[in-house]
Amino acid sequence: MKPSYVRVTAAVAGAVLFAAVATACNRGSDSSSSGSSGKPVIGIDLPRSDSDFWNSYAQYIQDYLGPQGVKALPISNSQNDITKLVANVQVLERTGAKAIVMAPQDTGAIASTLDQLAGKNIPVVSVDTRPDKGKVYMVVRADNRAYGTKACDFLGKQLGGKGKVAEFEGDLSSINGRDRSEAFGSCMKQKFPGITVYPLPTNWDGAVASSKLQTLLAQHPDINGLYMQAGGVFLQPTLALLQQKGLLKPAGQPGHIAIISNDGIPQEFDAIRKGQIDATISQPADLYAKYALYYARAAATGKTFTPGPTDHGSTIIQLPNGLEDQLPAPLVTKADVDDKTLWGNNISK
Repeated sequence: MKPSYVRVTAAVAGAVLFAAVATACNRGSDSSSSGSSGKPVIGIDLPRSDSDFWNSYAQYIQDYLGPQGVKALPISNSQNDITKLVANVQVLERTGAKAIVMAPQDTGAIASTLDQLAGKNIPVVSVDTRPDKGKVYMVVRADNRAYGTKACDFLGKQLGGKGKVAEFEGDLSSINGRDRSEAFGSCMKQKFPGITVYPLPTNWDGAVASSKLQTLLAQHPDINGLYMQAGGVFLQPTLALLQQKGLLKPAGQPGHIAIISNDGIPQEFDAIRKGQIDATISQPADLYAKYALYYARAAATGKTFTPGPTDHGSTIIQLPNGLEDQLPAPLVTKADVDDKTLWGNNISK
């Protein structure tokens, strides 16, 4: 899939975000003896560039470096490869990173690297994904089980509790893929037993998803619902396949396949406006970047946080291996797709 590159508007990167630098996310304590007048050096690894969502996040990272008061080492990209991530982190460590921002796609295999960084007193902020083991300073993430539950509730009601639903599962080695899949499946069994779910493991790969959906449609041409766990990689190949097969019927017309996605990218919003898909859950790429850099700066300057409500509409929870700031992720439908507060309406396509 050809990646889409985006630019944040001035409105997003303006004075409101700058003011956030001086405001603690919740009431933490500053344990550093010296102030934080200088800009701490931060290492950043991007997880991939084959997703419109992650390309959006990458642009937000670039635009928020100044407002959040950090200096970034050359930014690396591990391209969904845990071996590359480990190598990139070693480079960031050797070149002086005082804290590291990463988004490990394999949340089990990163544990030893996290332990090594902890042993060298280099705190880690993990974005979107929660490492299974290994110490983290803060996970910046939305509630991924809520993604699956919201998708289930929406599709179940759209289909009137009856039908057949295909589910594009993310990588099940990732906590995100597991959380979304488990929550969606559990909700469907409990609330909508008249709906049959066909889980399709995809490893977050759009081509794999399209191929498996084509096979499923050949076996079950009466599929009438679809849950895509990541619109950034699944949307375009899915729409292309449905168009090719004459199944891309607008919402409200006979034969329409009800579709809900996760991400909240501009392309999903356009698809909602056209009636090609019905809804998405807006995963906050802007807030991921903003608070990843905020917490990285806080970590590098000795600030600590405790569980509880924040001043930006989220809640910090305690994990066995650190803390997690659970950011809000709203459901978006045709009724509110033009809401200017959504990050997907504040960037170019």
